[in-house]
Amino acid sequence: MGTRCGDIDPAIPMFMMQMENLSAKEIDSILNKKSGILGITGKYTDRRDVLENAEKGDKLCKLAVDIESYRLKKYIGTYMAVVGRLDAVVFTAGVGEMGWQLREKSLEGLENLGIRIDKERNRAAMSRKRENLITTDDSPVKVFVIPTDEELVFTEDVAAILEGTYTDHMNFEYSFAREDFERS
Repeated sequence: MGTRCGDIDPAIPMFMMQMENLSAKEIDSILNKKSGILGITGKYTDRRDVLENAEKGDKLCKLAVDIESYRLKKYIGTYMAVVGRLDAVVFTAGVGEMGWQLREKSLEGLENLGIRIDKERNRAAMSRKRENLITTDDSPVKVFVIPTDEELVFTEDVAAILEGTYTDHMNFEYSFAREDFERS
């Protein structure tokens, strides 16, 4: 996360409060506004900056990329264990759509779980205009990069509510779900 801590042992906040004589409000600020990649890098919340500076050799940015890709890999493995079988993994939104480095690093070493990344496809999947498959054709588990457009969903929801045609998000026909939809 950009500024939030993510998963931590519940004893950590109390330990921090005792050791540093911090209030609950101060702990809340640290865990929600001063942690995550900001806490690791000391200056960035945007992963584009982190990836760019990691490429330039910034050690803290490299550490942030390493930690995030480790955590993503760990979650993929955890969910595979819980679900029992995995058909696909989807990367989406900001860094999921445009961060080929993080995707590649997160998927490395998962071949034994059926994920065979195609590095060329992954590096070419840098468009918000279409869905992209980034695994090999014979990969048992497919990995896709799927662009999101929350603004389009929000706009179509509001327009339909105002027109009285909105039902619910599971039954509403969004423009992007149609076969002939093209992203601009």
